[in-house]
Amino acid sequence: MTTRRRQPKGVIYNLWIPLGAALVFTYAVVAVLGWWRPVLRDDRPVRRWVWVVPIVFALCSLAAIDYAALGDKTAGYVLALFIATQFVGWGEEGMFRGIGVTTLRSHGLTEGKVAFWSSVIFGAVHLSNSLTHGAQAVPQALAVSCAGYFFYLTRRVAGTNAVNSILHGLFDFSILTGTVILVDQNPYAGAAAAILAYLIVAAVLLVRRHRIEVPRPAPATD
Repeated sequence: MTTRRRQPKGVIYNLWIPLGAALVFTYAVVAVLGWWRPVLRDDRPVRRWVWVVPIVFALCSLAAIDYAALGDKTAGYVLALFIATQFVGWGEEGMFRGIGVTTLRSHGLTEGKVAFWSSVIFGAVHLSNSLTHGAQAVPQALAVSCAGYFFYLTRRVAGTNAVNSILHGLFDFSILTGTVILVDQNPYAGAAAAILAYLIVAAVLLVRRHRIEVPRPAPATD
């Protein structure tokens, strides 16, 4: 494996500029709509145990980072890559869990339908990867839809769109460190921790799927 160092300016030109433009566009839309509060805050709480979703994702993301490969990079490169992935996290979460969820709620959909459709749309948008990855983009889109649901639950349990945005960026950062930061980089076995996050969270939610929503108080009786 070649250990030729990559420079931060490559990340800035190739990632910061397009991702930054998308990020600015997303929050410009929020500003025009006047949706800052419903996009950035969530007033539909779920039970506290749902914190297991972001905790598992955070731990698995940290485990999936290829620290050895990062050690070959300059601090500037690592920081530039981390910021780029945060652009992705804040941009996509702002669009899909922020604007998307707010739009669906404004049409009177139940939270179950909001969760479903916001996640499906999130995955469907990623089908555009078929232009470069062919049929492989289909299972990727399905995985992205599942991630969308996990980030949706993170938004609700945290009461803010910030935690899922940071987590989304960290998850992408962990994946990128195991795939693209070195020339001719070999697959990093630790990246399997990212897959493990899906499996653990999916298993927990399957078992406790009927205990996600906060019970509504019984109507008062005379």
